[in-house]
Amino acid sequence: MQNFEFDIKKLQDGDIKMLARALSLVENGSKESGEILKALSFEKNTPIIGITGPPGAGKSSLVNALIGLILAHNKKIAVLAIDPSSPFNFGSLLGDRIRMAVHFNNPNVFIRSVSNRGNLGGMSSKIFEMADVLKNANFDYIFIETVGVGQSEVDIAGLADTTVVVLVPEAGDEVQTLKSGLMEIANIFVVNKSDREGADIFVKNLHALVHQKPSADWQIPVIKTVASADKGLTELWQQIENHAKSDRNNDYKINLSTEKAFQYIVQKRMKNISRASLFETLKKESNKKGFNLYEYLDKNY
Repeated sequence: MQNFEFDIKKLQDGDIKMLARALSLVENGSKESGEILKALSFEKNTPIIGITGPPGAGKSSLVNALIGLILAHNKKIAVLAIDPSSPFNFGSLLGDRIRMAVHFNNPNVFIRSVSNRGNLGGMSSKIFEMADVLKNANFDYIFIETVGVGQSEVDIAGLADTTVVVLVPEAGDEVQTLKSGLMEIANIFVVNKSDREGADIFVKNLHALVHQKPSADWQIPVIKTVASADKGLTELWQQIENHAKSDRNNDYKINLSTEKAFQYIVQKRMKNISRASLFETLKKESNKKGFNLYEYLDKNY
């Protein structure tokens, strides 16, 4: 689209075409993206709910079920579903139409798949800016569902107001390893597929871990759900609402802003470096006798 003119008022009034175009420009780091971001207002504090956890935990099913519950209360919801991408062309391998087809045509739901473009942390490098664009649209809640790559998936804590870590009973044997990763970022633990064997023991062990990490302003709940049968969803949603109202100190918000600023600075300084150009350069240079990658990088970057 040529001569695109960003209109913040249209975005705030619910113009879906304006929203979709603005998200695309920001995601791709186009020349218009800087002006779009500088035009945003930050007076509205739409809560961002991060859904994370290892592969196979049922994150998409849980988000689907929560959307249905929230829609019954006449709320508007945006979902950024971060999909794993090919390491060769960085295209997304999954699609929102497949995963959330039941809600895709609902006018009160906006769903966008975002490729993580090879980011090992499970987050797209542009997700911070895209979330801010969504916060300027007329949504009541923003969900961000991450790829699901286990311990490295802690980036969501730098963006979400509430981080929900989804696990399954089969993860019981690995419960001690949670201390060094997901344990540190969880505001709410969900044991999904809790109709499976071992769920009660796993929940008990999670409670024990939670009690080892007391907090003055928030006691981390552990909730059993069966997303496919809509079980436990009301309790989960109540805890998400409770966390949004909890009296968190200002350092938490500053930490979120710090992470956002750090990611933005990194992107800005790296904008002239692409994997594609590196590939072509290294393809040429690596054939030279005695080529040393580190020497080459120190000299050219």
